[in-house]
Amino acid sequence: MSKEAVFTMKLEPELRAEFMAEAQAAHRPASQILRELMREFVQRQKDSREYEAFLSRKVDAARTSMRAGVGHSNDEVEATFAARRAAVVNRE
Repeated sequence: MSKEAVFTMKLEPELRAEFMAEAQAAHRPASQILRELMREFVQRQKDSREYEAFLSRKVDAARTSMRAGVGHSNDEVEATFAARRAAVVNRE
């Protein structure tokens, strides 16, 4: 990937000094570390949006099934799984 773009930012001198010292201690160029941090941030943001979209679809599907009378109430689900838990405990 071409590295032609320049990114300028303002930050506290102390933060810059600490960052540069840590980059040097890690024997890595500061620009490489910043690129990695940026890539990680971008990926986290994408993952977060994808998860939010997935969750929204699941909630919409659940609401649709409840409106259609196909879903189960929380009390029904709790009762079903309480019975399953009891059956497992009784087998032991």
